[in-house]
Amino acid sequence: MPHFRFGKHPPRQDYRTLRLKRYLTPTLAQPPASHDVLTDVYAKLDVADPAKLFPMDGNDAYGDCTIAALAHATTVYQGLVGKTTIMPSQRVTKLYFHLTGGIDSGLAELDVLNFWRQHTVSHEKILAFASIDVKNHTHVKQAINLFGGVYLGFQCPVDCEAQFNARTPWTPGPLTNDGHAVFAVAYTQRATWAWWDECVDEAYAILPAESKVPGFAPGFDFAQLKADLADVAN
Repeated sequence: MPHFRFGKHPPRQDYRTLRLKRYLTPTLAQPPASHDVLTDVYAKLDVADPAKLFPMDGNDAYGDCTIAALAHATTVYQGLVGKTTIMPSQRVTKLYFHLTGGIDSGLAELDVLNFWRQHTVSHEKILAFASIDVKNHTHVKQAINLFGGVYLGFQCPVDCEAQFNARTPWTPGPLTNDGHAVFAVAYTQRATWAWWDECVDEAYAILPAESKVPGFAPGFDFAQLKADLADVAN
């Protein structure tokens, strides 16, 4: 069974971070009751084995979960347009140690996302990212439905690895002092909302470059986001 190394730092606050709710207009459709992005990815790539598309990426040896989650996000984005792109594990760990300064210290999600917004990683350069109110389940669902997933950070209950290996949903429990990062692509049976409310301490919508195409997400205010990005850059 896989054994994960945890390495997500506590959430870091920055007043310049965009907020997803600012760009969700009243015309935005309500999210479907359930949605799994991987269904679309598997169909377009003719692959049904998640282990092939989403390897451990060194997360069994290092606390590089924040970078492994980034790598998995690029696979999803590329897969949604029919391209098989799997970031080599050695490149995942190389980027991890580049950002940590060469030590196995873990990383803050905000630092990883800021780097990604400024650099192309695994053939993918994101347009922007925006924080999500983790208590607003509708906004979480909308982010997954609109942008293919949510870059997620949570505190780990003591049973999280056992539940993952048993393929049972994550449920609340006593928390450890460990933080973990994943790229969440569904809101079906992977975890309960009770687990979410107990454990999740940060979540971000990541906007891939394709999201700037007119009509990509009707009801999402890209004009306002573009203006805000310009303000942040100044």
